[in-house]
Amino acid sequence: MKTTWKFLALLAVTAMSMGACTNLEEEVFSEIPIDKFFQTEEDVLMNAGRAYTKLQRFPEEQRLWSLIENSSDEMVIPGRDDGLWWEQGRWDELHTHNFTSTNKILRQSWEYVFEGISACNEVIYETEETDINFEGKDRIVAEIKILRALFYYWGIDNWGNIPFTVDFTDKELPEQKDRKFVFDFIEQEILDNVDALQEQPTTQYYGRVTKGMAYTLLAKLYLNAEEWIGENKYQQSVDACDMVIGSNAYSIETDYFANFKVQNEGSLENIFVIPNHSVYTKDRLYWYTLTLNDASRATFGFKGEMWDGFVLEPEFFNKYAENDLRRNSFLFGQQYDMSGNPIYFLENGDTTWFEYTPTIANYRARKKWEGARCCKYEYQKELEYYVIDMENDFVLFRYADVLYTKLEALHRMGRAGEMLNDPALQKIRTRAGLAPYQASEITDAELLDEFGREFAWEARRRQDQIRFGNWGSTWWNKPPSGPTAKLFPIPQTALSSNSKLQQNDGY
Repeated sequence: MKTTWKFLALLAVTAMSMGACTNLEEEVFSEIPIDKFFQTEEDVLMNAGRAYTKLQRFPEEQRLWSLIENSSDEMVIPGRDDGLWWEQGRWDELHTHNFTSTNKILRQSWEYVFEGISACNEVIYETEETDINFEGKDRIVAEIKILRALFYYWGIDNWGNIPFTVDFTDKELPEQKDRKFVFDFIEQEILDNVDALQEQPTTQYYGRVTKGMAYTLLAKLYLNAEEWIGENKYQQSVDACDMVIGSNAYSIETDYFANFKVQNEGSLENIFVIPNHSVYTKDRLYWYTLTLNDASRATFGFKGEMWDGFVLEPEFFNKYAENDLRRNSFLFGQQYDMSGNPIYFLENGDTTWFEYTPTIANYRARKKWEGARCCKYEYQKELEYYVIDMENDFVLFRYADVLYTKLEALHRMGRAGEMLNDPALQKIRTRAGLAPYQASEITDAELLDEFGREFAWEARRRQDQIRFGNWGSTWWNKPPSGPTAKLFPIPQTALSSNSKLQQNDGY
């Protein structure tokens, strides 16, 4: 399938989990001297792949993607009328912003971030310590340092002040550093290492950190600087975006959904992805079973049971114009089988047509076909949870994100008009069946809605809502929330294992 699978994903079968919570060390049961373990350049590269495999759990049901999305106004998991999916109210806590430090999704999201940091620290240490030298060794170290910066970026985004260490040999509990300290570290880490990275995306570097990925991360860091550390860095964000644009390495796909196909490694728009394989990364990307009802098996030829839980927020559906092709990221209305026939069921002699309704009548008792369902990522046939899961590579950064990041940064400086004639920017709208923006249409409210339509369910929404001052607002069955809700509480397990941590205010 993927030519880089040997490096990026086969290790998922054998990679061991490293670190837990705030203890960014692992217990070593046996040791092999580095000069014995690393015999070739390939050994070093394969070892580095262990850090990349830590990305693979991002889009799971109870990991970071889910935490971000279910606390935003894009996604909701209502209680079903058969009593399922309430699950001790953990989803309701996210939806209503009544976050608690014992929430399982929050705890596992924290562990995801810091296990990733721990793995990066280990790989960096081992790679720098080995005596093997070859052209490209410095590039491998630079890649993993930027990957570590990504994990730290997620850390300060969601929790603010977090434990920090870059020394794999340090046996002490990591100190808690404030957001500004870690922000500055991320910025400097990118600037110090970006020149060593691969500039043009190639098959060899597919799924690996490149200059395009690093500058995209830097642009997004700067875009959030005013919210996170109280410093205006919008011009720096524009400059970082221009580094990606100026590389001429990426372009906006004519077909929006080409970025999310089963075989989406050919996308010219995707900058950084998490490679998936239907067998080797089982239990990673399985959105089909999270969102769809069993009746959709006739549409897609699935096997196994659908879990029927994750649905589109009813009010979010209304952000799409009827002619916006991106609305087809979701299933709604009459459903059809693979031959194009409308699906129906006979119940007690009556015909019931299979229709997904974007509306939901009762938050605590959703009926089985209420709620629009996600089909943004193409579904292959014969999917069956933990037997054959989705093979689409999960998109973290794409070129549309770069262009819209630049547009927002310019807008905040009163200069959005400088970019509106950019053909690539206009194509984001025209491929969706919409007219390009005019200067009079660029407002905070419109940009927030447009970012939602373009990046729905791509784990960007929470950041956007906070940055535009919308996070504390009310939405469907969600009450107003205070400023403390901009950060999640540090999990109780982390506090219990590291006495140096202090809980975020308000929790």
